Amino acid sequence: MSVTQEQTPSEAEAVLADEPEVRRALSEADRASVAGVVADHPSSPLAWAELADLADSEGRALDAFAYAVVAVDLARGSLEASGWEPGSPVSWSEEPNRAYLRALDAERRAAARLGLDERAARAASDLEAADAEAPARIASEFTPTQVISVITDPLPPLPSPEATDGDPSDESAAPGAARED
Repeated sequence: MSVTQEQTPSEAEAVLADEPEVRRALSEADRASVAGVVADHPSSPLAWAELADLADSEGRALDAFAYAVVAVDLARGSLEASGWEPGSPVSWSEEPNRAYLRALDAERRAAARLGLDERAARAASDLEAADAEAPARIASEFTPTQVISVITDPLPPLPSPEATDGDPSDESAAPGAARED
């Protein structure tokens, strides 16, 4: 790292604490269990970031925004405790930092969907300042996508209600048959 006269070297790059137990719990969780992981680890930026991405993938922008804001707040608190200052780099190459970077991106996406344009711009700016490569990495590795299933065989027609009413041996139940009341 080269340092000019105006700069002072940073003590150490700020890195979020590794959360192997949270990563393990998330890797074993299905979509319905992610909220439980958050409940078990409420101070984990990673768990909240995962919940934000999940809500985003389900089109729940309000929930995604709220979860992302919590994740960002928790991550910033942890980073600041280690000497980090807002606007300073947060490297994508350090896996624990990805929780913060993903949360910023989830906040940006949700804020944009909610029409919170200034908030979305601020999150985008914070993400860019933290790590300029992070938005592309997130888009390629973490942003949830929705899969559209393709049906190759046509579905068989449903039986008409008349064909299933009454006793099959009763000819009066046949379509077009006259009934007496």
